[in-house]
Amino acid sequence: MPDLSKITCIEDLRRIARRRVPRMFYDYADSGSYTESTYRANEADFQRILLRQRVAVNLEGRSTRSTMLGEPVAMPVALAPTGLTGMQHADGEVLAARAAKAFGVPFTLSTMSICSLEDVAEHTGRHPFWFQLYVMRDRDFIERLIERARAANCSALVLTLDLQILGQRHKDIKNGLSTPPKPTLANLLNLATKPRWCLGMLGTRRRSFGNIVGHAKGVGDMGSLAAWTAEQFDPRLNWADVEWIKKRWGGKLVLKGIMDAEDARLAAQSGADALIVSNHGGRQLDGAPSSIQALPAIADAVGQSIEVWMDGGIRSGQDVLKARALGARGTLIGRSFLYGLGAFGEAGVRRALEIIQKELDITMAFCGRTQIDQVDRSILLPGTYPTP
Repeated sequence: MPDLSKITCIEDLRRIARRRVPRMFYDYADSGSYTESTYRANEADFQRILLRQRVAVNLEGRSTRSTMLGEPVAMPVALAPTGLTGMQHADGEVLAARAAKAFGVPFTLSTMSICSLEDVAEHTGRHPFWFQLYVMRDRDFIERLIERARAANCSALVLTLDLQILGQRHKDIKNGLSTPPKPTLANLLNLATKPRWCLGMLGTRRRSFGNIVGHAKGVGDMGSLAAWTAEQFDPRLNWADVEWIKKRWGGKLVLKGIMDAEDARLAAQSGADALIVSNHGGRQLDGAPSSIQALPAIADAVGQSIEVWMDGGIRSGQDVLKARALGARGTLIGRSFLYGLGAFGEAGVRRALEIIQKELDITMAFCGRTQIDQVDRSILLPGTYPTP
């Protein structure tokens, strides 16, 4: 096992992942749509928020422990659903789920994962994880997917609402993104510089979309998958579909992709258990506000009627603390754990979580708090943070 003690921040992991992961898959994770203005704002807007340092406070007995959906968590952080995680590192979803389980935070598996629901369940045992659902035109397939999530011991369903149509990501088009990579000269030359990644992929059978291939009608290989995916994302998705899914699932439901206070009120009225303030990591509507900018108005609009979480731009424990101060009961990290996965596999995900928790704990202490549940807007310097 590598000694990762000198890896001190998420940026360290990002730089190593960029060297080790093939270009098309690194770019897939680390890019936004069109001009990438929203993608950049997600990070930059956190930096504009300043913290109030407090002194002469007893800082013994600190804890970052909290709950999300009533489940105990080591800190208010979950691993976000990310597509093609198993292309950042062989068996990526399984490794990330194991790291999350060991650390005590939730893991969310994407519909567009490489490892399947059953693969992850096999390695997490009785420890539940969450499943993120995309709504497809094929409702029979969606029903079967929900049943598979139930059988896999998933304790919550995360319904993504902002991917009825795809935002254009220029890098994916230029790189000819495909799973597995097409054997073009450019790809082969790039893969030749990533021996660690290639050896890992040679050692696994998981190289396609495990939740779809062999499960959706007419999709038996990667060739038929491309055509199926292009026509299956359902642009007709509406609140009636949310109600239908809630009834079919019957368990805890989280709605992901809320960026407007009115949509947040509708989410609360739908009977969902939590909503995620999210612009899909800046990968959908370029020109939308950052998630942290949108958070206070949404938290104010729904009050305590539904748990409010957020994702987008979280690269440190300080970011988690700021989100908590502005009304987020929980947060989700995507790129931060993917950098760790691409750099060092399971150990890298664990290191990313360690870094974020340590930053969260120390920053909370400097702000004069010892329990994460004591954190509110008073830890922030007035005039530096967005307001409702």
